[in-house]
Amino acid sequence: MRQIILDTETTGIDPREGHRLIEIGAVEMVNRRLTGRTYHQFINPEREIEAEAVGVHGITNERVADEPLFAEIADAFWAFIEGAELVIHNAPFDVGFIDHELERLNRTRGEPRLGPVADHCGILDTLVMARDKHPGQRNSLDALCKRYEIDNGRRVLHGALLDAEILADVYLAMTGGQTALSLDASGGSEGGVAGSGGFAIRRLSLEPGRLTVLSPGEQELAAHRAALSRIREAAGECHWDRMGEGVVH
Repeated sequence: MRQIILDTETTGIDPREGHRLIEIGAVEMVNRRLTGRTYHQFINPEREIEAEAVGVHGITNERVADEPLFAEIADAFWAFIEGAELVIHNAPFDVGFIDHELERLNRTRGEPRLGPVADHCGILDTLVMARDKHPGQRNSLDALCKRYEIDNGRRVLHGALLDAEILADVYLAMTGGQTALSLDASGGSEGGVAGSGGFAIRRLSLEPGRLTVLSPGEQELAAHRAALSRIREAAGECHWDRMGEGVVH
């Protein structure tokens, strides 16, 4: 499954009042593993940024004055997100701004038309997910980082790419942690340990705030073999034996 964890920064809070996108940040995840592919773009909004918005994200009019217009980056951005499930904190806000920009673009250039987002992408709102999991509690991104012990010390101001990277950690923590084991049919261990059936259980190099994967030690393996022996004695057979010779035998 391909997912894009996405965040935006804007000139204000309502596109219906003429507010525009000024930054988009996104990271790609496939089968719950970050691929290293990112999308990050500042955008010239062709209007003034409200002072209250600058206080939130720190992006000034001067910072984006020489950046490309949305029309110049739309196709590359669309190619990055199309067909993926978008993971967004408070999705109606970001999707509303993206759809607004796409509508403006479509009016000016006709075909090919891009959007709306919901017609081409899945949308998963982590704010809704957090409220379901933690009713009655604060569920801002900062609050979730504290709850799940995710380091957000770099987040002095909002920033689209940084917030997307942090949201990826939060999403994985809320949904059970990053998928940590990879099955390699070639049988190569690549620094891991050989598993049953010739597959490899690989250790992942994880950044701070992610779950750490530990291989079993000899004492743990010995305890596991002893447990299997007790099962054989009590039941006459052990179904684990039918899985082939592997690391636990």
